[in-house]
Amino acid sequence: MIKVLATGSNGQLGQSLQVLQNQFSDLSFVFLDRSQLDLSQLDSIQTVLSGYEFDVLLNCAAYTAVDQAESEKELANRINHQALKELAMATKQQGAKIIHVSTDYVFNGRAYRPYQETDKTDPQNIYGFTKLKGEQVLLKHMPENAIVIRTSWVYSEFGNNFVKTMLRLGKEREHLNVIFDQIGSPTYARDLANAILQIATHPTLQKTKVESQIFHYSNEGVCSWFDFAKAIFELSKYSCQVSPIETKDYPTPAARPYYSLMNKAEIKQSYGLEIPYWRDALKTCLKELEK
Repeated sequence: MIKVLATGSNGQLGQSLQVLQNQFSDLSFVFLDRSQLDLSQLDSIQTVLSGYEFDVLLNCAAYTAVDQAESEKELANRINHQALKELAMATKQQGAKIIHVSTDYVFNGRAYRPYQETDKTDPQNIYGFTKLKGEQVLLKHMPENAIVIRTSWVYSEFGNNFVKTMLRLGKEREHLNVIFDQIGSPTYARDLANAILQIATHPTLQKTKVESQIFHYSNEGVCSWFDFAKAIFELSKYSCQVSPIETKDYPTPAARPYYSLMNKAEIKQSYGLEIPYWRDALKTCLKELEK
C-alpha cells in the first residue's frame, strides 16, 4: 500500500483527488486542508508533516489569485516559492517522493508552437514568477524524487473557475464579451487528478531513486477563452450571446500570456497516459454539475 499525503484538500484539484481515491485501491490517502497545514506559516510546515508517514506527497496547495498576487507579493511568494523548500526537506526526511503542481504562467506567452518542458521560462506576472521560483527551489533541494507538473486553465465542479462563472453569467445576461486572443488548453481538474494518481502508482515511482523532472499536462486540443465560453453555452443549451474582444479591452492587474499551449508528449510517453480532448472533458464536468 502506497501512503499518499495531499495538501490543499479544499481546492479544485484536492477535491477532485478525493472523488477518485476509491478507484485506486493500492493507495491510502490523508488529505490536509489549510487549517491543518498552512503553507504561509513556513516555520510549522516540517513540524506538521513530520506527524504523518507518507510515500508520496501531492502538493495541490498554492496561492492562485493571479490578479491579487500583484498586490500580495509577499504572501504569494511565501506559499508558492518559500514553502517549497520546507516541503522538500520534509519529503526527503521521509525518503518519500513529491508531486508538485505548477503553471503555464512560467512562460511569456509569445511562442509559435506548444511549449516544451525545456523551453525558456519568462513569467509575466507575480503569480507566474513565484510559481517558477517554487519549481526551482524544489528541484534544487530534490534533484531526485520530485515531479513538477505544469498545467493550465483549471476548472471543475468545485470552487470558483471559468466554467462556473460562465454558467452563472449565462443565466443572468443575454450577452457577454470574452477574450479571443489568449490561446491555450483548458484542464478538467478530475483528468489532472487521475493523471497524478496514475503517476503515483506507476512502477517508475516505486524505484528508490527517480531523477526529478518537469512535465506538462492539460486536456488535448486548443482554444481561446472565447471558444471555451461558446462551447460551455452550446453544451449547456444556454442562449447567451458571446462576442470576441481583445485582451486590451479587458485590462487586469496581472498580465496574461497570449499563448500558453503546452506539449504533453513527455508525460504521455513516460507514464502511458491517455489525455481526453478538452470538449469531451467539458461535457463530463457539465454532467457532474447537473447532478
